Amino acid sequence: MGFLQTFVRNDAMKTDPPEIYNWRVFLLACALGDAKAVKLADANLSANIVSVMQAGAFAGALAANPIADKWGRKPGLLVAAVLAGIGGMMQAASSGNLGALYTGRLIEGLGLGAATMLTPTYISENAPRAVRGMLVGLYQLFETMGAMLAFWINYGALLNQSGNGQWQVPLAMQCLPAVLLFGGMLFCNESPRWLARTDQWEKSTEVLSHVRKLPADHPYVQAEIVEMRRQLAEELASVNGGTSWWSLQKEMWTVAGNRKRAAISIFLMICQQMTGTNAVNYYAPTIFTDLGVTGNANSLFATGVYGIVKMVSCGLFLLFLADTLGRKKSFLWTGIAMGIAMFYLGFYVRFDPPKAGASVPPAGYVALVMVYLFAAFFQFGWGPVCWIYVSEIPTARLRSLNVSLAAATQWAFNLVVARSTPVMLETVGSNGYGTYFIFGSFCFGMVVFALFFVPETKGISLERMDELFGVANFEDIEDVGTAARRASLDEKEADVHVERV
Repeated sequence: MGFLQTFVRNDAMKTDPPEIYNWRVFLLACALGDAKAVKLADANLSANIVSVMQAGAFAGALAANPIADKWGRKPGLLVAAVLAGIGGMMQAASSGNLGALYTGRLIEGLGLGAATMLTPTYISENAPRAVRGMLVGLYQLFETMGAMLAFWINYGALLNQSGNGQWQVPLAMQCLPAVLLFGGMLFCNESPRWLARTDQWEKSTEVLSHVRKLPADHPYVQAEIVEMRRQLAEELASVNGGTSWWSLQKEMWTVAGNRKRAAISIFLMICQQMTGTNAVNYYAPTIFTDLGVTGNANSLFATGVYGIVKMVSCGLFLLFLADTLGRKKSFLWTGIAMGIAMFYLGFYVRFDPPKAGASVPPAGYVALVMVYLFAAFFQFGWGPVCWIYVSEIPTARLRSLNVSLAAATQWAFNLVVARSTPVMLETVGSNGYGTYFIFGSFCFGMVVFALFFVPETKGISLERMDELFGVANFEDIEDVGTAARRASLDEKEADVHVERV
């Protein structure tokens, strides 16, 4: 707690009992980190092969919703890990057979898509409110770690492998994160909020007590349970208790506060992809070559450094700013910064493009720096914060559906960007300079959206999100942190009274 208070500064951190910020909840988040790292070897694959995986991920994100709601978050994540592992093994063993390779990519995509929906949902439902941003953001940190490892594995395979080994080794490495995810989830608990949603209140209290490292009758745990009960009661009252697919759709799109949250989640994921981040991720070697970095090995090396910058930046953001600066301000300043970086790249490629055989001009080195700064800015805002936000704002009954739609949207526009970027780099202006202007314009536009439509959520419990979006009233319920502090003061007063007697 003392360590976290040094970096995390919000109202919830000041009032919540220190016991809830324990190793158990951090271990849960780290165990889930391997879910995103299964994306390990996407760099340097052709657009068609990448697209097959993205199509599978789109379907997996949607299919994971009914599984997560009916059987739970934990079983869903175990299934996702199995699919990702099978897909990775099929690709590595394909021996150049395109049918087997495409099938493996599709199966892996199903697992990856399911994991992208389930992981932030699971972590947000377990995390203490004051550090929820940090914990859910670990998901993005492990994604950047996986991408970084992919770059360096490809680079090492290029230098040290020949023939089929140059692509079989990177593809085989995809199986390791899937194995780690499966093994880690075996030791994790089910989500206490899913248990509450399915009316398993005793089990929910038991799990919440374990995760918070507090007795089941502690005022903080009891206050959290009271909030969960109130939220579910008000949600059920809004749709007469329906639990069918149609009832949930009706609840999401006819209740104004729920409709607003679904729309924000979908639009945030569109914005995340339209920053151009995956255009750089998938085609970084090509982009670095366009900026003047010559030679396949050199462009891959520059791409590997890009991956390191992303990972380090994400780690710094989660530690120092995710739950201190908050969500909205992170969206605002990074959107502006990314737009500036993209526009510089566009102007450089337009007016001072690199020439074959010529040394890189000073403006070219600034352009390379801008690529790395763009990566850092993305990881300080629109990378991790989108996943944090979409997993924390939905109601208890709609969280799985809301995150499923958001994740599917992310994969759909990921596919759009992956398919359109190589064409844009060839056709949108000389040397593709218009590509950077397009993405930069989207970055500036996203700032306007975040400014007017994205309310701040740091330090707010999941249940009180309903109050923030106007679909519930918690005025008669004591805040969980206040309840814990009052109980602590009462206990101290009782101790003083006993000593005096």
